[in-house]
Formats: sequence, structure tokens, C-alpha cells
Amino acid sequence: MFHKEGTQSILLGTIFTAVVFLATDYFIQTEWIRMTIEIATLLLLIIILQFFRNPKRTVEINENHIIAPVDGKVVVIEEVYEGEYFKDKRIQVSIFMSPINVHVTRYALSGMVKFSKYHPGKFLVAWHPKASEENERTTVVIENKTFGSILYRQIAGALARRIVNYAQEGMQVVQGTDAGFIKFGSRVDIFLPLGTPINVVLDQKAIGGKTIIAIKP
Repeated sequence: MFHKEGTQSILLGTIFTAVVFLATDYFIQTEWIRMTIEIATLLLLIIILQFFRNPKRTVEINENHIIAPVDGKVVVIEEVYEGEYFKDKRIQVSIFMSPINVHVTRYALSGMVKFSKYHPGKFLVAWHPKASEENERTTVVIENKTFGSILYRQIAGALARRIVNYAQEGMQVVQGTDAGFIKFGSRVDIFLPLGTPINVVLDQKAIGGKTIIAIKP
């Protein structure tokens, strides 16, 4: 199963692969050269397909849990100052996605979208300390009756060139459903109230829609 955001890329990749196969069979007589080109083209198509995969996951909705919004590795757990929306201290949990991870962003909790904003910016590597403030990104705040206001930020990486954000102010969203997509390597930061019990550790592998990031204070 593939994500809808990959429809155009998959179609173009398939057409390109077919054209390359036809062209090499017609114009290139040397077998090893033809095979090398065809294998390389096929591998490129496979990379595109795996990048846009969207595995079906059954999410157990729980108001007392904040779940991982994406697949990846937990790279930050620390107290920071969040200066865009809250303008106070929060606990930041960051998950880094490599190009081989599933890149679907899911809502970490249910609630109402109170704030949603896109920021153009740089394309520093996603683990760079300043990526959260200087890279292209989207900021979304969800008001939840259990946790209060929770902010998450989709951040483009060095390879990412498009962030898709479905959250719009006033929307009621459901935990585990699609919140967006980030193409080709990126990171998601979650900002939680101080005192929130964190349920993950650094370098832990997170699974979007499954791993519990935090529990009710």
C-alpha cells in the first residue's frame, strides 16, 4: 500500500523505467552495459516505491497516551525553550527519519487544531541543532483535554524538499490518522508540558502510530 502523496512520483518512476528498458533494448547492443543500466533504473524505482509505502496499522486510541507521529530514531529528549507559540519551557522529543523509514506523519493525539503554520527556510541536515528553528518546517498545536496543548513540528532535512501538512486550524483530528508527509529524510519534534512522563529513551526505534512517547502526567 502506498501513500497518496507518492502517486505522481511512482507514476513518473514507472514510466521512466519502462522508457529506459525499451530504449536500452533497442539502442544498446552490449549486454553488460544494457543490464547495468536496466538494473540501476529498476533499483531507483524500488527506492521510490519503498519510500512512499504506507503500511496499514491499527491504532489503539488512548486519551492517556501520546504516540509516535512517525517512524524513526529518538534523537532528542530535553527541556528547551519553545519560542514560537508557547514562549516558555517544554520537554522536546525529536524523532529522526532516514530515507528508508516510512515518512507518513500521524497525529500523536486526538483533539482540536489550535494553530497551524508553514515556515519556509533552509535545508540543514535534520539532526542539526538549528534545524528546528531555521529549516523549512510546519508548526501545529493540538488542544487535548488530557494533556492540554501539544505542539509538533515537521522539519525538512538536507534531502527533503516538500512538507505536506493536512492540519488546519479548527479541525478535530483523531489520534493515529494521517497528519501529513515529508519527502526524503526529515525530523519531527514534539513539545510537551513540563512534568510529562516520557516513555521512550534516546536512540530508541519509534514506530509511528504504535510507540507510546508519553503517558498522562
